[in-house]
Amino acid sequence: MTLTFPPDDNGDVLSKLQRGGDDLSLSRDIEFSVVFPSEPDATAFAKLVAASDIRVEVGRADVVPGLPWDVTVTRKMVPDHGEIGAFEAKLLRTASPLGGRNDGWGCFAQAPARAQH
Repeated sequence: MTLTFPPDDNGDVLSKLQRGGDDLSLSRDIEFSVVFPSEPDATAFAKLVAASDIRVEVGRADVVPGLPWDVTVTRKMVPDHGEIGAFEAKLLRTASPLGGRNDGWGCFAQAPARAQH
């Protein structure tokens, strides 16, 4: 079954995964990157979003000018356009007061199960 996605960044990523043969119905770890101006801000954010079903990792990445600290937030979920957007919005609401912003997400493709002969 071929899915169609809205013409935005998340839709582009999901379309690319689908074209590559990814089974988008399979749950997997999705990593969200949230960047911050300082280590204390990144650490405070990490403490706010950490949960039993969410892993966080704080590190200096120096990828985004002015926002050198990166928090990788990993959540196991189905790569659904609406769910990803909602989770990104939640992360942004938590990050913004600390000077942070989202910097994308990614995951490993999941191949569909092959039929046994």
